[in-house]
Amino acid sequence: MKKAKRKISPRSPSAVDRYIGVRMRERRLALSMSQEQPGRELGVSFQQIQKYEGGVNRVSAARLYSICEALDVSLSSMFERDPTK
Repeated sequence: MKKAKRKISPRSPSAVDRYIGVRMRERRLALSMSQEQPGRELGVSFQQIQKYEGGVNRVSAARLYSICEALDVSLSSMFERDPTK
């Protein structure tokens, strides 16, 4: 018997990952920061920040905590609305 093929990888970005990226971008722009500024604080390139904000790459819990510190927001503020809607 053949195994069913997965259409979506469990490590692929989801609606929640895209939502987190949007929240990151909103806050960064509210602070008038370039993508390079949080990138330097986090030790990643501005391209990586672009990928997080675009929902292309997933953000780990530890990285999200660091992002919140760099953007001076609480972790809970990243989940104020329902990300699946």
